[in-house]
Amino acid sequence: MTPGARVAAAIEILNAMADGQPAEQSLTRWGRGNRFAGSKDRAAIRDHVFAVLRQRRTAAQLGGGETGRALMIGILRAQGADLAAIFNGVGHAPQPLTDAEQGIETEADEAIEWNLPDWIIPQFKASLGPRAEAVALALQARAPITLRVNTANITPAAAVVELAEQGIQTRANPLAETALTVTEGERKIRNSVSYLEGNVELQDASSQAVVAAISGTGRILDYCAGGGGKALALAVDPAATVMAHDIDPRRMQDLPARADRAGRTIRQIEADMLANEAPFDVVLCDAPCSGSGAWRRSPEGKWTLSASRLDELTQIQDSILDAATALTAKNGVLVYATCSVLACENEDRIAAFLARNSGWSVGFQKRFDPNDDGDGFFTAHLKRD
Repeated sequence: MTPGARVAAAIEILNAMADGQPAEQSLTRWGRGNRFAGSKDRAAIRDHVFAVLRQRRTAAQLGGGETGRALMIGILRAQGADLAAIFNGVGHAPQPLTDAEQGIETEADEAIEWNLPDWIIPQFKASLGPRAEAVALALQARAPITLRVNTANITPAAAVVELAEQGIQTRANPLAETALTVTEGERKIRNSVSYLEGNVELQDASSQAVVAAISGTGRILDYCAGGGGKALALAVDPAATVMAHDIDPRRMQDLPARADRAGRTIRQIEADMLANEAPFDVVLCDAPCSGSGAWRRSPEGKWTLSASRLDELTQIQDSILDAATALTAKNGVLVYATCSVLACENEDRIAAFLARNSGWSVGFQKRFDPNDDGDGFFTAHLKRD
């Protein structure tokens, strides 16, 4: 596909999203209906769509509207692209720009520069203080691709060499000893020997740092396991017996294959068996949240999140923490984590938990802002006094 044809495809997908289709569903449907598009074409089209989602307000302003065409004009203009070469009407390329599209006047305000909904900007300022603008800007860039080295199989240094031999260049990541940031060859990862043999796993470095901060061993429960990335990281320790639970077991459907590939054993626990398996030495609650710390990866989330949904999430987070107390051993550790940068989902939830549950205290608490090394995360360790 030509560059123009790729942009035309992105316009089509953005228009489908305007009709209510989620981004991933729109991309998948387009791909199934246009099987002539190669992997590089699909990747380029995806990049266009996600660039718009990360900077939607800028794209709308510079493009003069909210249609797929306007958004693509705006984002390409922001990137300094040669619009005349792309919008030339040749083949499957979009039609040339009109006079109106050529002469759009712009004046950016804070919400446009930050590329956030108006209602959440006060939350950012209250949560992050002087770092709010830097975090908002960081969320407009592509997220780093990070690997977790399975140290049960290979050392980080050996993994760097092994990956390089397969055309995947990496650098050490300062957030975790097991973390390697991919600098070249990211599209080769899933077919690489290192990945297929379980020597490396895709996992954000801040997420790895959250796991690395957990010092307890023994019986560990990943209470909101999802795909099981943190459970896999915890299971590397031979002194740990790791179990995984999720309120929706379908989210864990890939975990057995991932654990087998990594040479680890993780038993899944159904809800009605949790009480029988308790208590656990460590209960990790990676709670459902706004995902605001990872909006570079899932940028659609910042436009679909509402104030009412955020309130609902904080109530879910409180209920998860309260339920987890009954599963935590007397001398155990209850670990709370979110991939959020918002205080209402982080420090405020810990304060509310301590107000509701006497006899508990915080032993460790840390924030990770999104940057070139990892996503935004928060974690806190709770113990009985």
